[in-house]
Amino acid sequence: QERLIESGGGFVQAGDSLRLSCTASRTFKRYTMGWFRQAPGKEREFVASIDWSAAHTYYLDSVKGRFTISRDNDKITIYLQMNTLKPDDTAIYYCAAGFEGASIYIFEYDHWGQGTQVTVSS
Repeated sequence: QERLIESGGGFVQAGDSLRLSCTASRTFKRYTMGWFRQAPGKEREFVASIDWSAAHTYYLDSVKGRFTISRDNDKITIYLQMNTLKPDDTAIYYCAAGFEGASIYIFEYDHWGQGTQVTVSS
């Protein structure tokens, strides 16, 4: 069964850190994986992605230097380490699996998790 299950969200203060995890079924072991987020009243936006070998990563400009995406292919788990969180980072964060060569565009991803809420208070 194909599945993507996010965890690790929560309520934090500005400047704090969180690590999101996405546990994927074996189907997605060699997929490019991405993190997206959607804030209330806004469209879903790309945050970060990583190819299956971890050779290529992409980041939203506003999270560069603060967020780090990584993966453990043995555990089939993708991580998003988020440091120095800001209130603007408040959103539901979604894990997604995309086809080979996927990068930053939402249409490149066709499998989605249910999301995990991240709330950053000022």
